[in-house]
Amino acid sequence: MSGHSSFHCTPVISVETMGNRGIALNLPKGMHVALRGRHQESETYIRLRGVTPPMRITHLAFASVLLAACAGQVTETEPLTFEEFRAQAFQEPDTGVYIINGDEMAENEALLHEAYDRYLESVDTSGIGSSTHESIVNTVGGQWDRWSPSAALNLTYCITASGKGAFSASERSAVASALNSASGAWEAAGRVNFIYSSGQDGNCSSRNNSVVFNVSRVCRGQYLARSFFPSSSRRSRELLVDCTSFGNISPWTLAGIMRHELGHTIGLRHEHTRPESGTCFEDNNWAALTAYDSSSVMHYPQCNGTQNGDLVLTNLDKTGAGILYP
Repeated sequence: MSGHSSFHCTPVISVETMGNRGIALNLPKGMHVALRGRHQESETYIRLRGVTPPMRITHLAFASVLLAACAGQVTETEPLTFEEFRAQAFQEPDTGVYIINGDEMAENEALLHEAYDRYLESVDTSGIGSSTHESIVNTVGGQWDRWSPSAALNLTYCITASGKGAFSASERSAVASALNSASGAWEAAGRVNFIYSSGQDGNCSSRNNSVVFNVSRVCRGQYLARSFFPSSSRRSRELLVDCTSFGNISPWTLAGIMRHELGHTIGLRHEHTRPESGTCFEDNNWAALTAYDSSSVMHYPQCNGTQNGDLVLTNLDKTGAGILYP
């Protein structure tokens, strides 16, 4: 889950430029974008806040791009090259994993190439996702990315208590409580069962094969938390909680963040990647479950979402989980 945007205008948007300088723009109602500007050979990169690979706007000076964006009149776009796509991803220094779409991962460069290929297939010349699917579940090879019925009922995890990635005692208690609340919400919606194996906390890392996944602490400031999909290898089946999640993240709570991340662990994609959102498009690598839900726990509020409080499961979230795990 990526964090809040830092810059606001009317309507609320966020704009970033290289060098950590922010610019606020007044855009037409419903147009939520972020600009990550790089004035180089008259090219500027438009990036949807923290979640979508940008499109390259060519043959326009930077000031002209700002004016065009304010008027909603960007007319010429090109997909990114792979090098540009990779530069927009965050690579975790210790794991080498690439983080894309805010809190989703590509385990290595080969999988990042696959994500890039899906990105190319999923955009048209206007830079808007070409999909018309109603979908929220991840797919791999055209199949739903989900646990087998037996595996779904035995999703064991530990919370790191010592060594690398360890939480303080108070943090670990907070994470355990948040996960208990979050897992209960998904367990009530579909046939899944998360089991806290506290006996593994003292040896809780991605090398521990006695649990399905580990929950560990990082302090990078790139996201509030990130997790994985069922198809991920054990090495990458980690739910990483950033130290910033223990600060003021209002109106969200740690339990709300965990509800979102556990949604990924059972196979759910970001709801805002659907074309109905109108922004934050990622790719077409999904399959249909329910109608579009702008209030979904899997929908970033900053991507035209309508859930203004904490991240909680909606009726459509529950329906989707029940379809995925009947």
